[in-house]
Amino acid sequence: MRELVRSNDMVLVSAVGALLDGAGIRHLVFDQNMSVLEGSLGVLPRRVLVADEDMIAARRVLKDAGLAHELRPDAG
Repeated sequence: MRELVRSNDMVLVSAVGALLDGAGIRHLVFDQNMSVLEGSLGVLPRRVLVADEDMIAARRVLKDAGLAHELRPDAG
């Protein structure tokens, strides 16, 4: 699994999830439930991860949706 997006913006995380679902790309959102520990302040970013083999397709989906600026740097 590799990190696709990291954000404190839950609307963005939800939108990314919906785009990936629509494209049939399985993903996981990490740190989603950390608000219990942080006191719901939104200081801990949520991370959207996809399988290595889906990374290229997932990046393409977000670029096509105009969200290229939200992508984590591609490490390879």
